[in-house]
Amino acid sequence: MESDSAILRLAQHGPRPAASRHAVRDVSAIAAGFAPQLRLLALDAHGRALDWMSWQDAACLYARGAVAWTLGDPCLELHGGINRDSGQRSVLQLHPIIAARGHVRPAAIAPTPALTNQALFARDQYLCLYCGREFSRHALTRDHVLPVSRGGRDVWENVVTACVQCNSRKGNRTPQQAGMPLLAIPYRPSWVEHLILSNRNILADQMEFLKAQMPRHPRAG
Repeated sequence: MESDSAILRLAQHGPRPAASRHAVRDVSAIAAGFAPQLRLLALDAHGRALDWMSWQDAACLYARGAVAWTLGDPCLELHGGINRDSGQRSVLQLHPIIAARGHVRPAAIAPTPALTNQALFARDQYLCLYCGREFSRHALTRDHVLPVSRGGRDVWENVVTACVQCNSRKGNRTPQQAGMPLLAIPYRPSWVEHLILSNRNILADQMEFLKAQMPRHPRAG
């Protein structure tokens, strides 16, 4: 291959039509644009959602022949080097949903999303569940509904997003004791909910697929 630098462009079906007007861009030029934010949905061989992956990791799956099947129109096109013999440039089209060979998750096992502040704030939509105001991530905290000092656990069902002021005001008390009723009941998100919450740049094909995986019954409680 003559060229070591890959050339990349968003396919016509991508989420940013304005970017697709530029036929090809160098990777270094696109790094500050949309491409780093684009994540592809990885499935196991049976079609169960595993996680989000970068386009670089997806390209490796394609190159290794490890893609079992795909869904959706191509959303990203990678241009490689030019073949000396044929004079043709290699082209790789990435799809928004990719099932990988050899990755199978038992149907009975539903992974529990890790409880992190980022995931918690996303679950509560960056709202303080005491005052109801929206804040930036740096102005939010994790509050234990039943304080840890009183036997409360650091689990999804016992934590909510709270602004610094409300958390300080509540202190080492329950919401009832502090006279600060919760605006929503804390819950443990399913893995599919977690995937939706953890990506702010979900493509239409991906959202349609994930919504079809959501539980049909209403959440208890």
